[in-house]
Amino acid sequence: MADADAVSGNEVLARDAALLEDTVREAGKLALSLFRTELKSWTKGASSPVSEADIAVNDLLESRLRAATPDYGWLSEESADDHARLSRDLVWIVDPIDGTRNYLGGHDDWCVSVALVERAQPVLAAVYAPASDEFFFAMRGQGTTLNGVPARASPGAALDFSRMAGPKPLVERLKPAPGEIRLHPRIGSLALRLCRVAHGALDAAFAGGNSHDWDLAAADLIVQEADGRMTELSGDPIRYNRREVAHGVLVAAGRDRHASIVAHFRTRPLP
Repeated sequence: MADADAVSGNEVLARDAALLEDTVREAGKLALSLFRTELKSWTKGASSPVSEADIAVNDLLESRLRAATPDYGWLSEESADDHARLSRDLVWIVDPIDGTRNYLGGHDDWCVSVALVERAQPVLAAVYAPASDEFFFAMRGQGTTLNGVPARASPGAALDFSRMAGPKPLVERLKPAPGEIRLHPRIGSLALRLCRVAHGALDAAFAGGNSHDWDLAAADLIVQEADGRMTELSGDPIRYNRREVAHGVLVAAGRDRHASIVAHFRTRPLP
């Protein structure tokens, strides 16, 4: 059966959901076992840190997920990009440790983030922050849970800056008048920052640009299935598993608040 046909079947989607949950929990346990230990680390690109733990968790995820679903594509921050994924209807999109800098610094705000994407949109998602014991899970059309309990984004459209996270110069553009604002303390993992919207810990979260599929895909579904929305600042949906996997400025919030924020930036676009 072709992978596109398989995911449409409830039985197969349920199989993949169970596989995803078990595998991400196992990956989180591995990452936690290495947390606050002596690890080799290095820098890739201009300034992105990588550690032995990132590679070990990536290897575990890839071995489990790809062995069980050999017809699916694969895109991970810590794997060489295989453009064969572009011809697959179903693709695993993976960040083994989102927030590596925080992980290496001994801070709790890091996570394992994995989504299954079908034709550019996520259909399954798991984000696990083992240091703070938070497991977010979502299936398309089935809602979002946090540690097994249904999660919902906060309602309303009011802007309380203390309940918003993201780059301060960007959020300040929402101010109705000049003056200092105090944002929610920084959350080093972008995936976790966005997921905080899904259970109402944050009213809104922003990504300031140059985020990638692996930072976003799982959090996107988790926010959507919690009665929120996550889009480009223009309101356009985010598309995944394309040749170019980097994205611009994004916003996540409950539906009404998201609509208000998008409307604001449509009349006052970024320079």
